[in-house]
Formats: sequence, structure tokens, C-alpha cells
Amino acid sequence: MHQQRALEADLRRALPDGQLELFYQPLVHPGGIAGFEALLRWKHPTRGMLMPNTFIPIAERFGLIVAIGNWVIEDACRQSRQWREKGLRMRVAINLSVHQMRQDDIVERITGALQAHRIHPSLLTCEITESAAMEDTKTTQSTFRRLGELGTHLSIDDFGTGYSSLAYLRKLPAEELKIDRSFIMDLEHSAD
Repeated sequence: MHQQRALEADLRRALPDGQLELFYQPLVHPGGIAGFEALLRWKHPTRGMLMPNTFIPIAERFGLIVAIGNWVIEDACRQSRQWREKGLRMRVAINLSVHQMRQDDIVERITGALQAHRIHPSLLTCEITESAAMEDTKTTQSTFRRLGELGTHLSIDDFGTGYSSLAYLRKLPAEELKIDRSFIMDLEHSAD
């Protein structure tokens, strides 16, 4: 508990002190790179580079996730504009938390960031996990529908880790379904 409280206090300073950073992992499809996924990292001043599984649960627990999520949206759009100005037109994927999916103004925030950085909505992928998709079905469906109407690409990540049915998934306007790695880890060696 003491360590969590210390991390919470540090995390409250991380955003204003510029300690959060997005790394861009290429999304490789047949024929080349199809885009990038924005991966959040925290350059902690004394603990070094921290992965999201260390600090995102703390951010969610102590109400910091919305501010961090808003920063991710802005920074990913800013980076996309920089690439665009250099002639690189690639889609960027950002992860939206269940807390962000519950925000009444999440679609407006994304719209504002896209407009401010002059990014076409089709160049942004909004990705949620299967468990987030199942968390609050009406709110998720509404937010997902509105993001789709905006023109963003929609993706569901970590499919297979929760209990969603394919019938429910048909109601979500996702264009991409990312199967959890636990299903393909042993693909080369397992008869399953």
C-alpha cells in the first residue's frame, strides 16, 4: 500500500513534468508497415522506465487515467501530424480505457485533437480490450458507434481473454479483432 501511494504521488507529477512518453510499435501486415501502435511508457526519475501494467491500475484507481488518456490522444495526433508533414501517411492506434469509454465527451475530445492537428479520422485507430467492450454494453456501443461515425478505425484487442460472445461482437462496429497472444503462442508446436 505504501509503494502504491508513493507511485500515485509520483504519477501526479509525471504528466506535468513530461515523464510520460509514447513509443510507436510498427504494425506489420503483408506488404509492409500498415501503421503504428502508440505504447505508453513512464520515464520515472528514480525507478527508470515503467511499463503500463505498473502504473495504469494506479492511474485508474486514483482518478488519473482520464488526464493521462487525454494526453495520449493529443500526443498521438501531434506525432501523426509530424509524420504527415514528412510525407508519411500511416494510421496510429491508441488504446482507450474503460474509463475513457465512459466519458461523455470522449468523442468530442478525439474530434478536437484530430481537428487541432489536422488529422483525417481514418488515420486514427481507437482500440479497446474485449473486457472493456463487455464492461458497459450500452455505453460502449454508443461510444463505439459515435467513433465509427466520426470515421476512426475501430479495433478490439485481447480477444479471447473475456467471456464475450460473437453475437455481441457483431453489435459493435469494430473493423479489427486482435486475438490474444495466449491463443497463438504455441502455434508452431502445438497440435491444438
